Amino acid sequence: MASSYGNNIKITIFGQSHGPVVGVTVEGLPAGLHIDAEELRAFMARRAPGGSLSTPRKEADKVEFISGVYQGHTCGVPLTAVIRNANVRPQDYDNLVLTPRPGHADFTGHVKYGGFEDPSGGGHFSGRLTAPLCIAGALCIQILRAKGIEIAAHIAAIGQVRDRPFDPVSVSDKDFTALRQSGLPVLDEQQGLKMRAVIEQARAGGNSVGGVIECAAVGLPAGLGDPMMDGMENRIAAIVFAIPGVKGIEFGSGFAGAALWGSQNNDAFYVQDGAVRTRTNNHGGILGGITSGMPLIFRAAVKATPSIAREQESVNLKTLRGEVLRVKGRHDPCIVPRAVPCVEAAAAIALYDAWLEQKKYLQGEDK
Repeated sequence: MASSYGNNIKITIFGQSHGPVVGVTVEGLPAGLHIDAEELRAFMARRAPGGSLSTPRKEADKVEFISGVYQGHTCGVPLTAVIRNANVRPQDYDNLVLTPRPGHADFTGHVKYGGFEDPSGGGHFSGRLTAPLCIAGALCIQILRAKGIEIAAHIAAIGQVRDRPFDPVSVSDKDFTALRQSGLPVLDEQQGLKMRAVIEQARAGGNSVGGVIECAAVGLPAGLGDPMMDGMENRIAAIVFAIPGVKGIEFGSGFAGAALWGSQNNDAFYVQDGAVRTRTNNHGGILGGITSGMPLIFRAAVKATPSIAREQESVNLKTLRGEVLRVKGRHDPCIVPRAVPCVEAAAAIALYDAWLEQKKYLQGEDK
């Protein structure tokens, strides 16, 4: 099962939604990195279940370091961290063993693993596995921050309700502070209230709703990434798609750029304080797979949660006859708010991996 990522920093995620633990092993972290435990706790709390807009499943998401940490610092060996699953109810998923949820990996997982997959809470396909992703990402965020690189995301849309976008040219870390402290990270509070209403409407109707997350990274140097197969778009997309429910990603002007003339979509160059900049940022901070030094901007589309209270049409995988499915258990009417820190974590891992590669490349040039 492909649960690993990275060339220069290697993360491997393990566990199942209702198993004893979920966790991550991170290889390639430098020795001597001080881990800000409070900052890590606050980051994990943003993803954790609970709250008026999410599943009623309660998990503390307390991070336990099993290896790789000594006296609050990384010690150079592979770091392994776990979160113990406490509030589990695997019996809620008994009826999904042979009757898959529409829109979920129940069916494809059953085919892939021949019926030996763990169906409880989605097993390894569950959004629960974004918790260890966030552990690794939170550590990379702390490392990148020390290098002057900041990452943050906000909810760009819930259903048809849209927040105002980041300014693609002048977005800065000052725009990020309020987002990290908000229960519903949006730039326009009034739109946030409308989003809450849409989510509550979905819950009340036994339904679910999806949305879009916009992420920005500022302070990046030009030169990270590679052309073709290892471009920054490729690297970021590969790990963002590891977040369950993500169905699309675009950078800069994205799909809208396909409707523009070249003269409209091209970003004119100029020099500011001795650095090359662009007047606009339709390229989203990446040209030819390599960062340009402008803010890196991308958006990820997150589908509506497959587990809904309404009756759905499915089939029995043993009898191959149609069945009406009634999903039990505790589920989010919208996973977008909790996915915001997951997108930040994924971006941080990809960017730190590329930063390490560029460092090695430059060191090789000096020889």
